[in-house]
Amino acid sequence: MHAIDIQDLAYEYPDSTKAIDELSLQIPIGSKVAILGPNGAGKSTLLHHFNGLKLPQKGSVSVMGLPLTKKSVKTIRQKVGLVFQDPDDQVFSGTVWEDVQFGPRNLGLTEEEVKEVCEVALGSVGMLEFKAKAPYHLSYGQKKRVAIAGILAMKPDVVILDEPMAYLDPKGQDEVAGLLQGLNFMGKTIILSTHDVDFAASWADIIILMKDGKVLMTGGPELLVDEESIRKANLHLPRIARLFRMIPNFEMDRLPINEQEAVRLLYSAMQSRENANY
Repeated sequence: MHAIDIQDLAYEYPDSTKAIDELSLQIPIGSKVAILGPNGAGKSTLLHHFNGLKLPQKGSVSVMGLPLTKKSVKTIRQKVGLVFQDPDDQVFSGTVWEDVQFGPRNLGLTEEEVKEVCEVALGSVGMLEFKAKAPYHLSYGQKKRVAIAGILAMKPDVVILDEPMAYLDPKGQDEVAGLLQGLNFMGKTIILSTHDVDFAASWADIIILMKDGKVLMTGGPELLVDEESIRKANLHLPRIARLFRMIPNFEMDRLPINEQEAVRLLYSAMQSRENANY
């Protein structure tokens, strides 16, 4: 069973814009998936099918083995939590605590159960001490973490994020990256859309490249240093790969994906040079 199983999905907006075009895709349980592509590739529309915000016009979507239909939407939204790009679209209550309680209360949990899941959710994103704060007193990154806590309080199997790094400063980006890593360690399947090739290269274990409502290619992070694939997706190489691309006469099997690979490559080159001098 896959976390997400999509077969021949198609979706067209009322203005005849074809957002998803005969797309098929399987996402394993427990994976960390980054979906990349230019604006208009269909990334957000695809994410909205994962938790039933949109229903298939053609083809099928299954979540944890359950087919997405009008009847199953409520159940699927308990299995899949979606964090929007802008937390102001999601965090709207008078206090952080009220906001995180909203989902569990709608599930019909007891007061004690609501209290327990909300404390765990806020604690997992490092925001429990801010529970009495009004959201408008929080930084953008803090509001993003509260939005994630609101989803975690629903105990989903799959967490989806639309451009989680958008508008965050470097510290905020590091905090969200660490949070997502922690959620994956907890057994959550994490799926996100992003334009940030550097983050995707260092974090994801599955890369999906999209363009014009189709999947161009699926693979591991090494896909992001395949220059032909990157060019087709209207993206650029990760920063570290671009740096190595500029070094003349530097022998390597392929460009490094991230800083760790770059360090290993440089260390290997230094060792080879030292051995050659003996």
